[in-house]
Amino acid sequence: MLARVFSCTTVGIDPYLIEVEVDVGGGLPEFTIVGLPDTTVKESKERVRTAIKNAGFEFPPRKIIVNLAPADIKKAGPGFDLAIAVGILAATGQIKTVYLNDYIFVGELSLDGSIRSVPGILPMALFIHEQTTKSFLVAEDNRGEVALTPVQAYSFSSLLKIKNFLENPQIYNKVEQQSLKNFLEQKQETVYDFADVKGQHLAKRALEVAAAGGHNLLLIGSPGCGKSLLAKCFSSILPPLTPGEALEVSKVYSIAGLLNKDRPLVTSRPFRAPHHTASAASIIGGGVVPNPGEVTLATHGVLFLDELPEYRRDVLESLRQPLEDRMVIISRVAAAVTYPANFQLVGAANPCYCGYYGDGLKECICTPYQVNKYRSKISGPLLDRIDLHVEVPRLAYQELENKKQGESSQEVQKRVIKARERQLARFFGRRITCNARMTGKEVRKYCQLEAEAKQLLKKVYTNSGLSVRAHERILKIARTIADLASSEEITITHLAEALQYRTLDNK
Repeated sequence: MLARVFSCTTVGIDPYLIEVEVDVGGGLPEFTIVGLPDTTVKESKERVRTAIKNAGFEFPPRKIIVNLAPADIKKAGPGFDLAIAVGILAATGQIKTVYLNDYIFVGELSLDGSIRSVPGILPMALFIHEQTTKSFLVAEDNRGEVALTPVQAYSFSSLLKIKNFLENPQIYNKVEQQSLKNFLEQKQETVYDFADVKGQHLAKRALEVAAAGGHNLLLIGSPGCGKSLLAKCFSSILPPLTPGEALEVSKVYSIAGLLNKDRPLVTSRPFRAPHHTASAASIIGGGVVPNPGEVTLATHGVLFLDELPEYRRDVLESLRQPLEDRMVIISRVAAAVTYPANFQLVGAANPCYCGYYGDGLKECICTPYQVNKYRSKISGPLLDRIDLHVEVPRLAYQELENKKQGESSQEVQKRVIKARERQLARFFGRRITCNARMTGKEVRKYCQLEAEAKQLLKKVYTNSGLSVRAHERILKIARTIADLASSEEITITHLAEALQYRTLDNK
């Protein structure tokens, strides 16, 4: 007998509806799965067989063929277990099949017949709601994710309860939808606050400008001067996630299997800080079945690369395309997968190998050749994509002992939010959310300088040998500084401040 059951899977961040065809016929006992399954899907034969028996059903000692259609999509993960088991039980008449086509089954089976959670449920639920009229049946531990969406869904803890539901669906309550607003309104504790950072007024101002305009930032200074602490404080001054951004970040974390089942919505901006020994695949994403990398997990948040020159050259160069396009495309033989990579890069670096070049208290032991060699580890094209280069000096003892409380992150965040609101109003109707995302067309339109500022920029461009990209980024920074000052016109004061955040252009 033939039975058809629907399931769902994701390729990259895109969900696909999968039809699971199960045929139980005569012949020698055999269990075959076709339709481009990976090793995990092939192993489901043993999980399904044992789960059916231990749940109190009969596993047919006959020839079983399972086809996962469409066959040209790579099937990965254990999420097909539930659909395959239901298909076998339907094909052997052990469960009702009248309304089977009204449901989509996704879940991993334990050997005792219980249903385990699987990653990627959130994007699947959104897809099912938008593209079908079917109900979504998932594991109990995935209940929180489907509750974030308007899809009609039910959650179950075991295969036996699925059978009972199919026989009497009216006695079960569907998953109640939760409001995204309620999650976002819950205040998050700020671990790192600007008020805890002593001194470093220039670096703090640079971070404020970077946050207000969505700019990338590089902090340069000797060891122990506070670069890492400043970077960790950066997330606390960024604007709160919007509901749309929170949902997009949560979709990525759902696919990566990193969502907390008790709090399935990511409500604070991600802060990712991979070690400098990380490979290109872990940063960009990859694997036989491509998984999201750090640039994707940092979407709508911060990717912090401490000791930037210590990262492998291929890792740093692989960042160039995501920084420009805000997405990453991972190509494999079977398919090309696209992941979002809309993050802000914050890097930290020593000025030289020993770390004390330019330090006022400790002498540098590096030769000029070594200093240049160390700095050349960050290529010119990558450096051009980092808008602000800021030197972080060593703190004087008086600053360290100063008891005066600095400005809090909350106060700085208010100015950042106000500047972002100006930008959203300016770019209304366009797919641009901040100054850093402006294309050349928008730069020419919205970054007009007063006459005196034009002369200054012309002089700097000629004398410093700036690239066209660096010239454009200086204008974007100046536009952000003007927004922080609530000024429509970019004055020479705004431009002069922008120029001081490009320290490496003259070295």
